[in-house]
Amino acid sequence: MSDASELPKREEEEDVTPEPEDQSDDSSEEEASGDTEMDFLRNLFSSTLGLGSAEKVLDELTLEGVARYIQSGKCKNIICMVGAGISTSAGIPDFRSPGTGLYANLQKYNLPYPEAIFQIDYFKKHPEPFFALARELYPGQFKPTVCHYFMKLLKDKGILRRCYSQNIDTLERVAGLEGEDLIEAHGTFYTSHCVSFCCRKEYSLDWMKEKIFSDDIPKCDKCSSLVKPDIVFFGENLPIRFFTSMKMDFPRCDLLIVMGTSLQVQPFAGLVGRVSKGCPRLLINMEKAGEADPLFGMLGFGGGMDFDSNKAYRDVAHISTCDDGCLALADLLGWKAELEEMVKREHASIDSQDKKEKASESKGAAAKAGSASVAPETKKEE
Repeated sequence: MSDASELPKREEEEDVTPEPEDQSDDSSEEEASGDTEMDFLRNLFSSTLGLGSAEKVLDELTLEGVARYIQSGKCKNIICMVGAGISTSAGIPDFRSPGTGLYANLQKYNLPYPEAIFQIDYFKKHPEPFFALARELYPGQFKPTVCHYFMKLLKDKGILRRCYSQNIDTLERVAGLEGEDLIEAHGTFYTSHCVSFCCRKEYSLDWMKEKIFSDDIPKCDKCSSLVKPDIVFFGENLPIRFFTSMKMDFPRCDLLIVMGTSLQVQPFAGLVGRVSKGCPRLLINMEKAGEADPLFGMLGFGGGMDFDSNKAYRDVAHISTCDDGCLALADLLGWKAELEEMVKREHASIDSQDKKEKASESKGAAAKAGSASVAPETKKEE
């Protein structure tokens, strides 16, 4: 399912009894929740007592200021946090936009409520709507965007520590980010597993693609249970790697770039507060997001973004599409021509590969049709 959209870790999860294999994930989540509370208390006490004031790193709170910081050579561990907005220019709908978002256009599946299509209990009883939607939005039908390739450029420059993505479309991988570069917080279509906790057999992207496009409901070869892509449904836990990696990555981060996300879904949204107090944070989005609670903001604590108050010192909001924002930043860095050439080259390569695959499929279909038409005549001669 190519929706890069945010398949979130839902608020209802705390009421869901986990399956046995998820126990370790639960403990990690509880620990992460405890860490978030401790972060809040530390911010409260440090602000109240006037402790731990952070040094201002950016010379101005603009995209130009961020560019100069990157060019200074002091910025070596960039973390990108991305959501559905980085994939909309590829033709993939986000979840929540009125009228055009995925949830607004699911009437044809006769669901009891839109979110049911990603609810694990509903899926186990009625998998058909999900796999019908997957055929429409399957990875491989879309090309990475300028924003995806900008992150690949950061990797090539040796300054990308990690990309934390809410998206499930695998476009980060198509653009050239590899497993170590990525934390797919809400899972991915890249692999699939049998839903039976006694089996859990793994299946590949190609295996799942074949099943989905042959109109088959994917069933396990070993135990005949359903097979589900490794995306996080309502009622499931985030991957344990999300919790273990964030503890290592965010304290080392020296620039956080947040793109194409509303920062409304926890625990992903809470990551913005896990960087050090001196770490600059850049938001590239169609609207401001992730801002601190107004009351907490007046008191000067909390991990939310502060773009406009007289205490703002590290947060920059660049209001634009993600692609335009990345192009503007690349231009300021002197990378624009390199980025545009990368997009052009990689898209041409994808188009060429698609043509080869379609030609091969057409040839195979023609051969199959030809053998079928010959069969009756052979039988008649006998």
